[in-house]
Amino acid sequence: MILDVSRLLACAWRGQPSGMDRVELAYARHALARPDTVFVGQSVLGRFACLPRSLVARILAGLEHGRPRTLVLAAWVWLGLGLGAGALRRAASRPGAVFHIVSHRALDDVAAIRRVTRHGARFVPAVIDLIPLLYPEYTRPAQTPRHAARMLGVAATAAGIIFSADSVRDEMQAWLEEHSAGMPPALVAPLGLDLAARAEASSFAEPHYFLCVATIEPRKNHMLLLQLWREIREKLGAAAPRLVMVGRSGWENEAMLRFLERHPDLAEWRGHCSDAELARLLAGARALLFPTFAEGFGIPLAEALAAGVPVLAADLPVLRELGGDAPDYLHPLDGPGWRDAVLDYASPDSPRRAAQLARIAAWHAPDWAAHFTLVERFIEGLADTPR
Repeated sequence: MILDVSRLLACAWRGQPSGMDRVELAYARHALARPDTVFVGQSVLGRFACLPRSLVARILAGLEHGRPRTLVLAAWVWLGLGLGAGALRRAASRPGAVFHIVSHRALDDVAAIRRVTRHGARFVPAVIDLIPLLYPEYTRPAQTPRHAARMLGVAATAAGIIFSADSVRDEMQAWLEEHSAGMPPALVAPLGLDLAARAEASSFAEPHYFLCVATIEPRKNHMLLLQLWREIREKLGAAAPRLVMVGRSGWENEAMLRFLERHPDLAEWRGHCSDAELARLLAGARALLFPTFAEGFGIPLAEALAAGVPVLAADLPVLRELGGDAPDYLHPLDGPGWRDAVLDYASPDSPRRAAQLARIAAWHAPDWAAHFTLVERFIEGLADTPR
């Protein structure tokens, strides 16, 4: 197993992981338990090279306590000097070697990937979503052509692809057909969860609140919630529940930030928080609100259900695939529907909330052990196919 941890280095530089960072982090932790794993990173010149296993282990341990920037700098210097290139060639030449990139980083760098696979390793990347291609209005302009290059690069170089949802695999199949490209063998393996399943309620002073966990950006549809909370406050006054938002600041979010600044009585944005505090906030919430316009998997939805917390979610195929019958689903533009659901769930004796709690009891959380079992079986099957 040759695992690229380039995105993880960037994550460790800026702080706690979120979103796609968590996928690479879970793979790295799994890889550390395997003595045959080789960790690689990509230098500023675009070439992959091996990183010392002990250094990667220290970076992962450092992430538990903050930003291990000194260790990350050491890794970047190592890669910049070209150290580890020979070790990568030897690792890629081993029988059965598999090269993983499990974030979208560098999937468009076909030349760099082929410098690894030409020594014999099979390239098996993960594709998390096609959002820049299917919903370009929710991404930076440069991301759409770059993501197209990533997906075409995967089609040209991958021996197999790992998807986290059937709906994303189907989207990839359709998109490649439109671009006259073939689909490599594919596996659908739901992602696992890193957040503790259950925790005691937070010491957060607000006793009655709803929680939204998402990067502050247009795709996550925070403005619907903010406008909705203004209506709820007008209707209920001081008895209105609080809206608490957790997530990093993204892009094109000026209107949302201005709203929060000018209406501090409606909602509280807590920024990024630790896993422990997020688990505590979830435990005390009336429900998780997830009105997103597009997703590749939906980690907050799964984390909430695993914690036994009700979810009001956007009615998207990928979220229905993950949440099954447990959540209540609403169209992301159905303002009155979201308002009525929140008002219902805010009631101490809400029958709608009680019904969901009963459904959650039958929901089964995905886990990393099952994910890696599926991945390893998939790779074993690829060994029987011609290169």
